[in-house]
Amino acid sequence: MADAGNNKGRVLVIDDEQTIRDILLNLLTGEGFEVEMADDGDVGIKKLESETYDIVITDLKMERVDGLEVLRAVNELNSYTLGIVATGYGSIDSAIEALRLGAFDYITKPFHLDEIKILMSKAREFQLLTTENRKLKKELKRSAGQDVIIGKSPQMENLNKLIRTVADSDSTILILGESGTGKELVAHATHDYSERTDKQLIPVNCGAIPKDLLESELFGHVKGAFTGATMNRVGRFEMADGGTIFLDEIGEMRPKLKVKLLRVLQEQTFEPLGSTQTRKVNVRIIAATNRGLEKEVEEGHFREDLFYRLDVIPLNISPLRERIDDIPLLIVNFIEQFNRSKGRKITGFSTEAQNLLLGYGWPSNVRELENLVERMAILNTEGEIDIEQLPEKFRDGVIPVVPTARTIVEIRDSGVDSSKLVEKFETHLIKLALENANGTKKRAAEFLNMKRTTFVEKMRKRGFLN
Repeated sequence: MADAGNNKGRVLVIDDEQTIRDILLNLLTGEGFEVEMADDGDVGIKKLESETYDIVITDLKMERVDGLEVLRAVNELNSYTLGIVATGYGSIDSAIEALRLGAFDYITKPFHLDEIKILMSKAREFQLLTTENRKLKKELKRSAGQDVIIGKSPQMENLNKLIRTVADSDSTILILGESGTGKELVAHATHDYSERTDKQLIPVNCGAIPKDLLESELFGHVKGAFTGATMNRVGRFEMADGGTIFLDEIGEMRPKLKVKLLRVLQEQTFEPLGSTQTRKVNVRIIAATNRGLEKEVEEGHFREDLFYRLDVIPLNISPLRERIDDIPLLIVNFIEQFNRSKGRKITGFSTEAQNLLLGYGWPSNVRELENLVERMAILNTEGEIDIEQLPEKFRDGVIPVVPTARTIVEIRDSGVDSSKLVEKFETHLIKLALENANGTKKRAAEFLNMKRTTFVEKMRKRGFLN
């Protein structure tokens, strides 16, 4: 075993031939690597599930579990680990398949020891450069003040600033926002700006996984833990060790599972399903919900202690209807994205079409806007998207952008002045209509179903005209 101070990295060698294992053990330890051995693919995968390695060298042809299965496990368990496959000259096609599956490279038997030394040096250099590039990209983003999330509205500017501020903290984050606002995007941005960016972010949609399977999905299980558990399984928390786990729709968890989650938050420990062995992890937790958890706490539907453990740093994402200034920027971004992916040359939306989109209520938020732009890119190959090309609901059934009563009315014990509230609401509507109509009074009046003369008179009373 190499001296710890000269350790070039941890290597797992998987081969069913003792002679090959001995050759690689002697060679790699002599080169300064820490080496562990496995005599078949199944044993190797179990080691991968419980330990972290820099490089895995696996034989391609093994009886029970072959090298391709090992490689799939490498890719699933740790994106940092590099896989190298060993094969005979007659199995080059399989080696090429391994490269398609993400192997770093392959070596052929019988081995040439100098070639192995060169390949291992290249693999470690690649890993170090990749790690360094990630750090440099993060630092460049920070030094340039690059926005984390697209948007120029005050809400998004504040959110971007807050993400950059809290990213390096290991404190738990709770992302709050309606469905479709981009909660997972915020989670990824927070992880990318953090010191954990070299490790994985593991997403889990708690609402999409059957509740009976969620505990196993999160914490793993041991063989025989339940009917169908034919082998050990690593859970998402263990996969995220050293990195971040994103728990979307956290409110959908069963009460029993919330107790187990609370323990992870407090102690960073858990037991896989069916096991008495405690596992310890170092994981940053980001949770998200579109439900009002504070109200659910009051009604007894959500644990108060868990809520306060999750709500250390709340990040609120405003719905798209409350930040229409972001719509043009998002449209440009989605057009560029789908032009690249679908080979299109869409130049944008006409002024009239974009005005309709600015006046729409976007009940499904950014997800709905992205869906619209993708549809337009599928149905049109180039040029500008005009009103007649928009789906009917945007042309004829526009959902107006109207502020909710909660955003305007605040009723105190002393009561409210209803006439002033009505005046304030009407002023807001006039301003909003003018923004949506790009200052055209006639079009703004039409948005509000008013005669132009009535609209102009109201503008004059509210001080919009000199």
